[in-house]
This record gives sequence, structure tokens and C-alpha cells, in this order.
Amino acid sequence: MTSAEIITIGTEILLGEIVDTNTRYLAHNLRSLGVDLYRTITIGDNEDRIASAIRESMERADIVITTGGLGPTIDDPTREAVAKAAGVETEFREDLWQQVVATIARYGRTPSENQKRQAYVPKGALGIANPVGTAPCFIVETERNAVISLPGVPNEMEHVLHESIIPYLQKRFNLNEVIKVRVLHCAGLGEGMIDEKITDLEMLNNPTVGLAAHTGVVDVRIAAKAKSESEANAMIAEIESQVRERLGKVIFGADEDKLEEVTLDLIARRGWTLTAIESGLDGILARRIPHTASLPTLNPAFLMDAVRTARTNSHADIALGVSVYPEDRSAEMAMITPRSEKTHRITYGGPPRSLPYWAMNLALNWLRMTVEEID
Repeated sequence: MTSAEIITIGTEILLGEIVDTNTRYLAHNLRSLGVDLYRTITIGDNEDRIASAIRESMERADIVITTGGLGPTIDDPTREAVAKAAGVETEFREDLWQQVVATIARYGRTPSENQKRQAYVPKGALGIANPVGTAPCFIVETERNAVISLPGVPNEMEHVLHESIIPYLQKRFNLNEVIKVRVLHCAGLGEGMIDEKITDLEMLNNPTVGLAAHTGVVDVRIAAKAKSESEANAMIAEIESQVRERLGKVIFGADEDKLEEVTLDLIARRGWTLTAIESGLDGILARRIPHTASLPTLNPAFLMDAVRTARTNSHADIALGVSVYPEDRSAEMAMITPRSEKTHRITYGGPPRSLPYWAMNLALNWLRMTVEEID
């Protein structure tokens, strides 16, 4: 069983100046290769701390991938940190320097002296070309490990990963398995209640089943490792059928499905139109449902009147209204369909800032369930 850890490098990530997207991208690709990802971590631009993290990862995992810190400036310490972790010095590589010169020449420039730093790699490392950037990459091999250092710039990292690193990993570690994941999205039941219904499935070893709670939505993740994609899909399908049997209509979609899109599609298939109003949601419902009006704070007693007016003015078949009240952590909902009018009040125990998202998702699910029940 081949394992991996990912180390993203950059003080700018720790300061919140940029968002790390490399880890997610690498994780998806390692999964498709059947590699178990044990841990991910972000380290600032400190040579000793990076080296320590790499040494720790090498003790646990076969593959250690770093991203970032390969630039030409003094605060790009990855080369030296990897060398320190491996117990070697860095060395200048003329072939890598020529790659840097050629890349910069494409922009009509001559490389500066400090850019020679990018042609230094840990002694004995495998140099990896970076045809879309100025930072060459490298791999340090031990009997067990492959420490792979990639650029931090996402498009450079992705290109080198697919062109050079994935073929290397497949050959070096004889990777012949895949890991497939299916995510079922649920609304209308809390994480605890869903857990009670599928606890025994969560104890499985392969496929594995896990839960992830979001604001008003709970995901059920099914992951299978197998020799082929078709075998993994069959394993997932068997467990998915059991989950669907137990949770029923609580499941509104899978993988890339979104609650608002599922709900709008359901209404469209009925040949109906929808209008909506929101109050206190800062436009989050309007960004998901067309023809949504944002109103000032509404007294709960007047919400249904506002929904009736919106439906009449727009000639819509269905009208939905959602209004939140942060002072008592509650939300009021009102709905008119071709069959009925109804209201629903909910109270919330979570962080106040999440109240609008929670209310929106519960309202969308209430609308979904209502439409599904109409003959």
C-alpha cells in the first residue's frame, strides 16, 4: 500500500494572503493512482522547519510532495531544506541552468545572477524539467522514499505533475490500483441522525464510509480502492444502494450536484415557474435562485403577505420567502404552491454568521421536499 504526504510551503499561505489550491489538486490525482494520502501540512519559508517536516513525512510515507519555495529569492528555501532533510549538500546543475536561461529568453530577457539559485538541487537528485516556468523541479530518492519538489504556481505544478511526476510514480511504485469516491449529499437530517442510520457501514474497511457536515447539508462519502475503475465503481454501487435505502429522500444529489440546482430542475420538470424573496440573507438566496428580491427586515407576520404579492406580480406558480432574525437566531419561511400555502419557523443553535446559509439550505430543501410530494 503506497502512501503519501503533501507539504505546501509559503508564509503567504499561513498569513492568509493566498489560498492553497495545490493540495486539493494533488490529493485528487494521488487518489486516482490508488495512493493513500496520510497527511497534508503547510510550512512557512523557514529552512529548518521545512526540513524537519520532510524528515517526519519520510518516516511515515513513501511519497513526500512539496510545492512552493523554488523561486530565485532568498525566501525560497525548499532546495536547501530538502537537501538538509536528505543529509546532502546542494549542487549546481548546468543542464537545469540552461532550462532557466531558455525559458527566460522566450520573454526576450536575460536571467539575473540570483536566478542561478534555481539551478541548484540536492546532490544526486533527479532533475525534472519545468517547460512552463523558470523553476526546475527535482526528486530525491531513497530506498523507500521519493521526495518530489514542485513549483507553487498552480498551472506550473499541474503541468509538471502530469507530464513527469505521475509517470514516474506509476513506474517507481508499480501503481496499479485506483481509489474512487462517491459523495451523496443529504438535507433534512442532522449528522447525528444520519450516523445512527448508517453506523455499521461506517465500520467497513473497503469501501470506507464517512460523514462531513456543512451548514444545512451533510455529505456521505463512499471511497473504494480496487484494481480497476470498474471494480471500484461496483463496490461503491453496492454500498450506495444500502445508503439510499436507509436515507431515502434525505439524499438530494451526488458528487457535483447542488441543492439549488436540484430543486430548480425539479420545478422545471413540472413545468412550473418560481419566484422568491429574502430578508436578512445578504443576497445569498438571490445568487442561487433567479427572480429573487431582497427586502428590508420583514416582521414574521408580514412574510406571507410579501410572498403572495411577489407571486401575483411575477405570475409564478411557486413563491418562496425566507427571512432571518439574528437577534433570536431564528428564521421564518413561507411558501405558496399550486396546491397550498404554508409557513415554517426554525431556530438555530450554531454561529450567528452561519444563520443565513443554514436558513437558505433548509428553505431550499423544504421547497424540494414539498414539490416532490405534490401529485
